Amino acid sequence: MAETHAAAFTQSRPWSAEEFSNLIANRFTHVVGDKRSFALIQVIGEEAELLTIATRPDYQRRGLARRIMADWHAKARELGAIRAFLDVASDNHSAISLYQTCGYTPCGNRAAYYHRKSGPNADAIVMERPLSEKYSLF
Repeated sequence: MAETHAAAFTQSRPWSAEEFSNLIANRFTHVVGDKRSFALIQVIGEEAELLTIATRPDYQRRGLARRIMADWHAKARELGAIRAFLDVASDNHSAISLYQTCGYTPCGNRAAYYHRKSGPNADAIVMERPLSEKYSLF
């Protein structure tokens, strides 16, 4: 996961293998996907949060991220979640478009949340959506 994350996240610091290991050790954390594209989520009670999603650059624009979104939504519903949250950097226009296509709407903002290697930090847009079946992606 760390390799895929590093390949996908060039604007900000990618997560290390140790960080992924620590997160996965948490009983509330779950992974869907494979080495091409994956999502790491946390489900606590009726709420699910996308911690990160990454697709290797050589596999982008093939529908994998949308499939991973559908897969993690299904996993979260299976675990009892009824609402999903995520945050996205305000300058990550392709991810914002993906999330909007998946039914997410903005519900908050975190000023200067994402550190950038060069230039000013980017705000985080907090987004949410219900996880009912009527919002299925496929």
